[in-house]
Amino acid sequence: MTAELERVMRRLELTVLRRLDGLLQGEHLGLLPGPGTETAGVRAYRPGEDDPRRMDWGVTARTGQAHVRDLVADRELETWALVDLSASMDFGTARAEKRDLAVAAVAAVGFLSAGGGNRLGAHLLVPGGVRRLPARPGRPALLGLVRSMLATPRSGPGEPVPSLAEAIDGLDRRHRRRGLRVLASDFLEPGQDWERPLRRLAARHQVLAVEVVDPRELDLPDVGLLAVVDPETGRRREVWTGRRALRTRYAEAAAEHRVAVRTALARAGAEHVVLRTDRDWVRDLARYATDRRRARARRTPTRSATRSAS
Repeated sequence: MTAELERVMRRLELTVLRRLDGLLQGEHLGLLPGPGTETAGVRAYRPGEDDPRRMDWGVTARTGQAHVRDLVADRELETWALVDLSASMDFGTARAEKRDLAVAAVAAVGFLSAGGGNRLGAHLLVPGGVRRLPARPGRPALLGLVRSMLATPRSGPGEPVPSLAEAIDGLDRRHRRRGLRVLASDFLEPGQDWERPLRRLAARHQVLAVEVVDPRELDLPDVGLLAVVDPETGRRREVWTGRRALRTRYAEAAAEHRVAVRTALARAGAEHVVLRTDRDWVRDLARYATDRRRARARRTPTRSATRSAS
């Protein structure tokens, strides 16, 4: 078991440091910005998105339009990840299981932000409560944290697991220093009870929500009689997938749920990236980082434009 875990760790580290780093061409800021105190530039204020406390009143008065200050990330970034390791994450019908992608996403953030005193800690959503792994700097600490996530025992059917809302609220109350918060989950809990605590979390920190999806959660194949089991409760049911109407209703319900999750995350002010077990998660994460960097570049004026506004 130990030898296999070390092989997984080595493969994951090489994937992130060589492949993902290469796709991003070393520009990690687009993936891992953090709060700071040094002004990087001035741009137009976006109602509902920007913190009014960062308003640049001087430029606002001169231009007649509300402007806010963009800040350079502090040298030491404290990142906390909330990783959903409930039973529904122990599922995958393609390249990997959902829990593997959740751990890989958190590891990618850790590997790319390592150095300079940056720290990464984690709250693991497991049966019986939330397991907390302290935030420490350095590569050995990061490898130990990822190793602990990979070695976490799987949840059994019917084992009680705290709700996502409780876990987010606990993360917010326990760690107040501004930084980056990464939430990795499949968001399959009924309703969006986690939206309100997530909104509170995003009001203070930058939040990246990693939604992990398996293709069989989006549509059912026509395979005749299929026995399905609810991993959270252990309830078993046989379904005849040959009925087109059943497959259509299933796909529609799955699509509605995805839209509801996406809308709730946007309302809460969280960044959102989707990783699928049947796709190349490295490219999806790199594409997200690249798109975000370009969007920020379009919103932020050049230095000459800022000087002219002054």
